Amino acid sequence: MQYLLAIYEDESINANRSPEDWGPYMAKYQAFTQSIIESGHFKAGDGLQGTQTATSVRVRDGKTALTDGPFAETREALGGYYLIEAKDLDEATAIAARIPTAQTGTIEVRPVMVYGE
Repeated sequence: MQYLLAIYEDESINANRSPEDWGPYMAKYQAFTQSIIESGHFKAGDGLQGTQTATSVRVRDGKTALTDGPFAETREALGGYYLIEAKDLDEATAIAARIPTAQTGTIEVRPVMVYGE
């Protein structure tokens, strides 16, 4: 079964991370990503640019409205994701717990609806 691991964190944490801390932090992500590639769990994944680059789209009564920024005002913002293959929710949450941001943010684990199956 496929699961989306949505990575949420307060953007100020990375904004305040020193250059000396940034390298080791990203090395943890590289090691984690390599481990799930090697184990066969990895399907896809990427980081996202900051919420200041976001554009939200809404269509109401046939009219499209664009607004700068994310959809919701929250402390934690979506910063990236992994799409993984796992045998069940227990395995998916165990993998999610290994994502470095789980130490400072939240990893939302959601089963993917695969259409046509």
